[in-house]
Amino acid sequence: MLKEIFLSVIISVDLFLAAAACSSSSIRIPLLSVLVTDLISAAILGISMTFSDIICGYIPLRICRLSGTVMMMTIGIVTISKSLIRGIVRHLSEKKGISLKIGSCSLLLKLYLDDTAADMDSSKVLSVREASALALAGSLDCAAAGLSCGCTDVSPLYSSIFTLICGGAALLLGAAAGRKISSLDRDLSWLGGVLLIFFSIFTL
Repeated sequence: MLKEIFLSVIISVDLFLAAAACSSSSIRIPLLSVLVTDLISAAILGISMTFSDIICGYIPLRICRLSGTVMMMTIGIVTISKSLIRGIVRHLSEKKGISLKIGSCSLLLKLYLDDTAADMDSSKVLSVREASALALAGSLDCAAAGLSCGCTDVSPLYSSIFTLICGGAALLLGAAAGRKISSLDRDLSWLGGVLLIFFSIFTL
């Protein structure tokens, strides 16, 4: 059960940072929005893990586990790269005379790079619809992590339950600690990528 807890903590890191980013921008997250975000993240993780187990029933075990390990490491590297891209975007946007525009990029891409973009109506309150969009954008990592766990001894059910518990706590703590986190002036989303790489080695 240690692996399930470890995986849920990794997923919760992104939820914590997303809530902290919203809080630091004075965006309030009502309890219902917290619940919706948490449920979507846990459900996507569980569904992707179950789907991965089904697929692995038709693939040799060794190949499936090796593929899962490579996939998790790749996701970890992508997460770290995303953190670097966020840092570059923030640095450029703070320079005088430089204006960054996302243009016609999709909402999910905006949310993937900037969690505060979830407040689409600038109401400073994250509605259920906006929370759902934020959860779906953040769940890209959940889905990828779940798919990479196929043919391992990590339980989809327990992983979803622990993610539901840890994720809810992470969202509430992130909302409470948002201003303190923002005062560090650092993007800590790379931490989830590092943990995911460690997790891939651990499951191997």
